[in-house]
Amino acid sequence: MSDVTYPAELEIAPLTKPVDAAVTVPGSKSITNRALVLATLSVAEKGTTLRGVLRSEDTEVMIECLRWLGFVIDTDWDQNTVWISPEQDPRLHRKNDLIPAESANLFVGNSGTTVRFLTAAVALGQGTYRLDGIPRMRERPIKDLLDALQQLGVNAYSEHGNGCPPVVVQTTGLRGGRVRVKGDVSSQFLSALIMAAPFADGDTDIEVDGPLVSEPYIEMTFRMLQDFGLKFQVLGSGNYHIIGDQYLGVTEYAIEPDASAASYFWAAAAITGGRITVTGLNRESLQGDVRFVDVLAQMGCRIEESDSGITVHGGRLRGVDVDMNDISDTVMTLGAVACFAEGPTTIRNVGHIRHKETDRIAALATELRKLGAEVEARDDGLTIVPRALKGCAVDTYNDHRMAMSLALVGLRVPGVVIRNPGCVAKTYPGFWQDLERLRA
Repeated sequence: MSDVTYPAELEIAPLTKPVDAAVTVPGSKSITNRALVLATLSVAEKGTTLRGVLRSEDTEVMIECLRWLGFVIDTDWDQNTVWISPEQDPRLHRKNDLIPAESANLFVGNSGTTVRFLTAAVALGQGTYRLDGIPRMRERPIKDLLDALQQLGVNAYSEHGNGCPPVVVQTTGLRGGRVRVKGDVSSQFLSALIMAAPFADGDTDIEVDGPLVSEPYIEMTFRMLQDFGLKFQVLGSGNYHIIGDQYLGVTEYAIEPDASAASYFWAAAAITGGRITVTGLNRESLQGDVRFVDVLAQMGCRIEESDSGITVHGGRLRGVDVDMNDISDTVMTLGAVACFAEGPTTIRNVGHIRHKETDRIAALATELRKLGAEVEARDDGLTIVPRALKGCAVDTYNDHRMAMSLALVGLRVPGVVIRNPGCVAKTYPGFWQDLERLRA
């Protein structure tokens, strides 16, 4: 794991003047973990190099799990580069062994992408695989993905029968076929199937059963399939045809900066009335979370786009009423900004974030109330009414996004103390150093 060390508590000192800075955030976690799965399943004849890779708990957990599955992966963290060797590539040996190991006991920590993506990926193997994580992971739902794999002939089940990890997958390969999958709890179930399906023995027709949350992440997954040269058809909303028995690797793939991480710095500009450019991101990004800047524009910020990145200029903030289903990883970032706006801010259609690293609606409401805001929480969202804010110690629930979002309040309010600041290691180990650089 990353060698960054963290104190038990961290007090955020307010900025003494509006910030004016350019920031480079690390690579996208969502893209990194998708790229690792696609690169191992479709490794090029001479190997595949991934550049701009995020080093964090979630991505290192994914790499270790892939190694336990028999894939040969080398890392150069000084260069943020990962190389997947073709040495163990099953297509060069026995076609029916897409996963080199015939059995594995995988520890996924609290990485939702790792458990969901690999539950589908190991279905391509020949054997028995078990996936488990920390206690919170054992509360996170995965039943909809298990049901989908069972429709495709794979014996995938929850070990305790509660629809949560530990998960056991007993498989003789993925044959393809027709499958219906629910997407109202997590889009990651669908993304997992989409990434495994090109390597099934036959074609796969996927139909989404009911509403789909976080749809931009599905668009990301399909765009990455394209980048890796894999073929599919989008037949209509929630209907996809994935060509099976594909084998096409790329020799190099570059990973974008993380747009969810960028949201904290764009929000810092809004809160302090300053100006911050996040480099390396634009409207063509694979990540839907770049649209967080549109919400800031509604609140009164000015957005400037250039070849170098996206700049947010802070302005007089006003409350908004916004559906954040498509950009739900930035809900807590907006919660912090809302504390400094004129009038209430209402966030809608994000009930699925109750099933993340913590119940994010309940946790955000609790901590913003401690800081002095008035908050009404609902099943699918919340309304934040600004009030006089006060510094206090806030809990993070071992949730990286809680820690990074609540720290933003401390840029204006003295006495904000972040408990368990080390939880940012999940996706952004260097966050506190980058936040501190804003003072320069």
